[in-house]
Amino acid sequence: MNLYRNMDRAALDAAYNNGAAVPGSAGIVASWQDRSKRLRSMRPAKLDLRYGEAERNRLDYFDAGAGTPLLVFIHGGYWQMREKETFSFLAAGPLAHGISVALVGYTLAPEKRLGGMVAEINAALDFLAPNSNALYVSGWSAGGHLAAMAMTHAAVKGGLAISGIYDLEPIRLCYVNDKLGLDDEEVRRHSPLTLVAPGKPLRLAYGGNELPELQRQSEAYFQALQSQQRDLCALHRLAGHDHFSILEELASPDGALMHATRRLMGTDR
Repeated sequence: MNLYRNMDRAALDAAYNNGAAVPGSAGIVASWQDRSKRLRSMRPAKLDLRYGEAERNRLDYFDAGAGTPLLVFIHGGYWQMREKETFSFLAAGPLAHGISVALVGYTLAPEKRLGGMVAEINAALDFLAPNSNALYVSGWSAGGHLAAMAMTHAAVKGGLAISGIYDLEPIRLCYVNDKLGLDDEEVRRHSPLTLVAPGKPLRLAYGGNELPELQRQSEAYFQALQSQQRDLCALHRLAGHDHFSILEELASPDGALMHATRRLMGTDR
């Protein structure tokens, strides 16, 4: 039976299974964990700062110095796995350019519904905002979705969403929803694709070797943003990158997404 865009359940599951699509993806994530551990040992950081009452309501803050812009990064994992500590390695790129980094943890499904995760990210931004007058959000995969949702926060100046999910309807219909438990109303309320554009600079990025559905998600959201705020959006299609390797372009001081972040913040002059 066709569920979505002429795909049955098996095809739709495969269309959103990023781990299966990239050979050695588990090893890639393990290498991120090793690199992140090394970075935390070399760079002073304020770890596990509590911004809320839930166990995972903690963030890690890598300070580049007083008065520096802040990049708040939201991890991925289809809203149901991974943790902020895995992504500390990404701070290397921003720190090299005098950009502070906060890595945010949040409660996962099935313990928390998606609306609760969105609220937790906003609580983290509330916590960070008083000490930053140049706060930007970024995120990868499910974190890209949460970054897009966070663009409406008053303190957020702009954002970079990487390989994100912006239309939740196919997520409701595939294996990801077994734990996430989205219903029709949650899809409507939390799909950036169908919401009013944030009216702030938002950059989208995806890899040219990503699954076609992931590419389509970014392309469709970009088109929606262009129709509402043409001068405030940009799309970065990074040839040769898959769902995992694309993050190297943010972790590297010379990476394409690091350059995009600096342009977003106006620190590339």
